[in-house]
Amino acid sequence: MAINELRSVSTFIKAAELGSLRKAAEDLGISPQAASKALAQLEKHLAVRLFHRTTRVMSLTDAGQRLLEEVQPALLGVQRALAKARTTSDEIAGPLRIAGPRTTFQPILWSLIEEFCDRYPGIQPDVLLEDRVGNWVEDRVDVGFRLGPSADEGVIARRLFPLQLVICGAPAYFERHGVPESLSALSGHRCSVFRHPATGRIAPWHVMLDGQLVEQPVVPAIISNDEVLELHAVVAGKVLGQLAGATAAPYIRTGQLLPILLDHMPDIASYFVYFGSRKAQPARARAFVDLAVERLTNCPQYTLSSKELSRAKSQLPSLIRSRTSTHGKQGTKSQ
Repeated sequence: MAINELRSVSTFIKAAELGSLRKAAEDLGISPQAASKALAQLEKHLAVRLFHRTTRVMSLTDAGQRLLEEVQPALLGVQRALAKARTTSDEIAGPLRIAGPRTTFQPILWSLIEEFCDRYPGIQPDVLLEDRVGNWVEDRVDVGFRLGPSADEGVIARRLFPLQLVICGAPAYFERHGVPESLSALSGHRCSVFRHPATGRIAPWHVMLDGQLVEQPVVPAIISNDEVLELHAVVAGKVLGQLAGATAAPYIRTGQLLPILLDHMPDIASYFVYFGSRKAQPARARAFVDLAVERLTNCPQYTLSSKELSRAKSQLPSLIRSRTSTHGKQGTKSQ
């Protein structure tokens, strides 16, 4: 129904209820001239007379009475639906569609969703995780997370925390294979590489060299399109890996993984939370964005400080000495 028809019907019903076009205009917040024009448009559109008019009284014709009985319940239903929609937009409950990358971000997002649902039990999260960059308008996304800048127009972005890419390995790996002390030495080591789930392409390692971000070739010992499997392989001491800082951080902090080649560690991108105009957002989406910004902006849980990285790297000399000592004893025995 076009807006002029909706106004015409509303004017007709209000005039029938109050028995006066002037009172109907006042109640609807429009001028008497606008009310008269709206009613005249409706009568012309229907080709029937809806009111008997005198200088002081207006009453419904038979056609007007039939129309009132038909449209009044429907208009009340529309008004109730509009009022409910206004109330729902201010309510922190109902469905919340969230999109984000599958790789690296799953545990981070779950922690956020869990806290939000504990705080607002009426929320129904609808989560879309995939590494491709989708169309959030078509996918009806309320809040999205993405690595790097957004390509969508009309989308607002807030930076959360940087993506660190840490080359690391387990102590068992270094004891068995030694520690590569330069980028060129990586060619003699077993390395894991990641196959991007969305494109099927193998993602190269990225390093900083002479102030420039470059691709570092490695000989893949394991190729996987699943970050968790790659992590298990690195923690088990089977390969070296270049892992996201958020993934590697808890293992580096406990000594299960040790970082290497820190001078070449890139800081190439950041995670962002994306959303539409805050004026048009429902309250539940605004509240989730606020929680994401509060919990994740420069979050130390998901980024390793330079002190943490240096302290973890300082454990490497003892591993080198241990390996040298072990090999020396084996050489003596063999003699």
